[in-house]
Amino acid sequence: MSDEAPRRRLLYFADPMCSWCWGFSPEIARIRHACAEAVPIRLCVGGLRAGETRPLNERSKAYIRHHWQEVQAATGQPFDFGFFERDGFVYDTEPACRASVVMRNFAPDAALDYFAAVQRAFYAGNRDVTSEAVLAEIATPFGIDADGFAVLFAAEEVQAATRADFELVQGLGIGGFPTVVLQTGNRLEALTVGYRAYADLEPELTRWLAGPGLPE
Repeated sequence: MSDEAPRRRLLYFADPMCSWCWGFSPEIARIRHACAEAVPIRLCVGGLRAGETRPLNERSKAYIRHHWQEVQAATGQPFDFGFFERDGFVYDTEPACRASVVMRNFAPDAALDYFAAVQRAFYAGNRDVTSEAVLAEIATPFGIDADGFAVLFAAEEVQAATRADFELVQGLGIGGFPTVVLQTGNRLEALTVGYRAYADLEPELTRWLAGPGLPE
């Protein structure tokens, strides 16, 4: 962790093309509300299928469809199953992760909102968020025009930061998304690894938020 990191913060490890992260979207919104201005939340992108090059085959589609159905049943989040009519789709999550890092660098306060917009575009809108043009269009309401987005998306700094997030996930041994970690100085404790409803998380989160943190 950086020496410049806040003394207390919440780390949200997620991938914009992870269905359980989409299911968790309302729960992280509630966590954000609970944290308000008291504790910052840092989005760390997961790289679930980063660098994938193989198009989905029918077996892969069936596997993914099953997970989407599970998430929909458990969370009530909307899914457009027309996605599975696509041919030749390459499920590479790196571009959407990198676009989220673009927003985190450009407008940190909007990073989670942009991340949620990408999720909604993919899962509920059946848009191709592996496309730089689509990711740029989603970024427009957040104050980045297409040309500016292209420059940032291609920047080595952004690519390096995206890789650093993937390496952090691996270094911490995070085995599933979403994962929420409570950081107090150098002490890390998991609030959840995998989907859990906010009602289950609230007591522990409230305890942590009310705690003393570290002495000055």
